[in-house]
Parts: sequence; structure tokens; C-alpha cells
Amino acid sequence: MGFSKNFVWGAATAAYQVEGAASIDGRGLSVWDIYGATPGKVLHGHTGQRACNHYERYKGDVGLMKEIGLQAYRFSVSWPRVLPEGVGSVNDKGLDFYDRLVDELLHHGIEPYITLFHWDFPYELYKKGGWLNRDSANWFADYSAVVVNRLSDRVKNWITLNEPPVFINLGHKTGKHAPGLQLPLQEVLQAAHHAMLGHGKAVQAIRHNAKLQVQVGYAPNTQVPIPNTDSLEDIEAARFKMFEIQTKQDTNLASLFVDPVVLGDYPQSAYEVFGSDMPAMLSDDLKTICQPLDFIGFNIYHGARYKKGDGAKPERVAFKEGHMETSMGWPVTPEALYWGPKFIVDRYKLPLYITENGMANTEWPNLDGQIYDHQRIDFLSRYLGQLKRLAEEGADLRGYFCWSLMDNYEWSHGYAERFGLIYVDYETEERTVKQSGLWYKRVIETNGEIAGS
Repeated sequence: MGFSKNFVWGAATAAYQVEGAASIDGRGLSVWDIYGATPGKVLHGHTGQRACNHYERYKGDVGLMKEIGLQAYRFSVSWPRVLPEGVGSVNDKGLDFYDRLVDELLHHGIEPYITLFHWDFPYELYKKGGWLNRDSANWFADYSAVVVNRLSDRVKNWITLNEPPVFINLGHKTGKHAPGLQLPLQEVLQAAHHAMLGHGKAVQAIRHNAKLQVQVGYAPNTQVPIPNTDSLEDIEAARFKMFEIQTKQDTNLASLFVDPVVLGDYPQSAYEVFGSDMPAMLSDDLKTICQPLDFIGFNIYHGARYKKGDGAKPERVAFKEGHMETSMGWPVTPEALYWGPKFIVDRYKLPLYITENGMANTEWPNLDGQIYDHQRIDFLSRYLGQLKRLAEEGADLRGYFCWSLMDNYEWSHGYAERFGLIYVDYETEERTVKQSGLWYKRVIETNGEIAGS
């Protein structure tokens, strides 16, 4: 059995992390341009000004995608590259780049999956309040309409927002990501509400402007509570931990960002725990947010074990000393790619893509010029084996996108962490397909049969 015959195998990137060309062809500033240029915010003072220069090297990069055998490429459009002020005048040179990229992908038989927002919020709109300004929902919808009008004669698959739990919490609560704010709880929740309102209006804009029949989705992320045993009590404890808000610190739970989008309301536990800090909203907001979706994407990297504790609260089970970790310090927990998707499909009843999954490592070319990243192969095989287990149980899984296609600018970590199937020499811009990229080619050729073994 295994994965369905129509299962889609791809890889993913984000505009600010790979494109570079930050100051050419009329691109405007994003919050990440400003944040990265602020001393002390990003490791070693790295910025995305150059990144992987995918903007100029996209043809070669698409050629490498073809070499690996990718069936799909998930990438994001840079909002300030298309609309330098965030609204108003369209930058044709910026939009032309995505025209060329889409054509190149299709020429090589690679299906484009476009994400409209992957964190590079236009700086000019940030100065007007950013996601705290209710108008941000309309700004995002208008931008979405511009992109869809240009590209939807060829692009069928659209994703609105990438990882709102991250860009809201790290960008607006802890300040560890752009725009670097540390807001009180009510304002954090208000920004989240406006982002989801923008999602709903963008879905409407996509469907209204699309020239082809489109598939529209949404790509949040989650850390997965993994049952410590297969007992019903531990499984329900993990499920409870994943979706039920227990304290005012639980502002990154998937349910807070997905229940309104898919189920039409915030979870009851949000009203109970957040109380008067819940966002202000108009009477039809939740109806606008809850637009029909064709699929949901989830970005899943790791989890933690939970068991039934005393009373109603799940109890976290500590990792053993010396447990496996990636170079980011993230635990290696393959079961996260079984239990996370299982809980998600059970709750939301939508076809599911894994829109990101992968590992950071520290690697370099060997003396023979090859990159033997066997740990990444082992990581991906373990995780995909767990996803295959769920597929064999009949879950509606539509595809998997490895994060990431190539090494890139890893936000506040700068260029220190490498997630790619392709190695990038940031000085020369030379690319080398890693052993994991060659292994992933075999995964695709066998429709995942070699995973988990």
C-alpha cells in the first residue's frame, strides 16, 4: 500500500530566504530588511540582501529541481517586490520575475505551489500599523488579487499564509523575529485575528480572480504532542495538549490559528483562558475568516511526549539524556509526522499536505566535493516512514514538501543553519546536490516506498 498514486513530492523555499536582489528592480523594503540591518538581531549581522541570489539564478535552480525529480515546488511571492509600498502601484519588473519562474517550472514539468505571505511584510505598511491595523486584511487581499490576476492562468495551487503562529508570536510577542515587537497579550491576539481576517479575504480574492480552477489552502505549523504510549489515556492527553488552551502563554497552539479558519470560531478554551484579552472583532469577522478550503498544509518538524497526568492536565515526559537533536537544538521525533497529521485530519476533516519538514545540520563539501549528509537522509527516512504509516491507515494525505530545496537565510540564525537538499556556497553561489537530494530522488521514483527502511 503506502502513499496514494497521486501523492505529490516537492520541496519548498521562501522569497526572503533565497531570492536576494533586495535592492534591484524596484523592490520595496520589508520588515525583515529593517530587522536584519538592526545590530544584534541576526546572528553575525547576516541579512537577506543577497541570500542565494535565486532571483538571478532561478533557471539553474529549476534545472536542479528537475535533476532531483521534484514534482512540485512550493515558493512564496515577495509582497514588497510586487507592491513596493504594500499597496497601490504594481512593480512590473518584480511581478515579471514570478512570471518567468512559473514558466520555467512548467517547462520542466514541475507544478508551482504559491504561498502569498511568508513573513516579508512591506515596511511601508508596517509603519501604518502592520497586522495591528485592521486595514491589513484588505491590504493583503488586494495584493493577493494582483498576484492571482497575473499568474492564475498557469498556477492552480495557492496558499495564503505561512506559519501565522510563528510570525505572530516571534514577531509580535517575543521580538525574536521581524518586526521585533514585544506586545501585550491582547495586541498579540489582535494581530493574529487581523492576519486570519486577511487569510479569509485573500481566499475570496483568489477565487474571484482565478483564471483556472484553483485549489486554495492555508499553512500553519505546530509542535506535536506525541502520546507516550499507545494507551487511549495517553493519546487523549496528547490530543488535549495539542488543541486545548490551558494558560495565557498558549498563544502558539494550532487550534487558535486553525479553528477560526476551518471550524468558524475560536476554541472555547480560548474564550475561557484569554477572557477580556480576546481580540476585538466585528459580527461578520468569523464568517469572513472561515472560507471553504480545498486543503490544509501543516509545517511539522518535531514534538514532545505526553502522558495522562494527575487531574485534567497532560504531563510532559522528559527526553532522555543524550537524545537526538538537530543542529538547531530541535529534538528528532519521527512520530510527530504520524500523530500530528493524525490529530489534524481527525479534527479538521480536510485533505492534508505536509508543507514543510526537514532538518538543520552543519555540513560542508568533503575533499572529493561531495556533501555526505547521511544524518539528513536518516532523519527524512524516519519521518517519512511515520507519514507512510498514516497513509496506510487511509488518511487523506496529498503531498510532502521537504524544507528546504537549498541552504538559505535561516531568519535570525543567518546563514549558520543548513536545511537544504542542495548545498549553497554563499561566496561563489555555486550549488551542489547533497547525498540527501540524490536519496530524495529515489524516494520520489519509488513513491516513498524506500522511506522508513
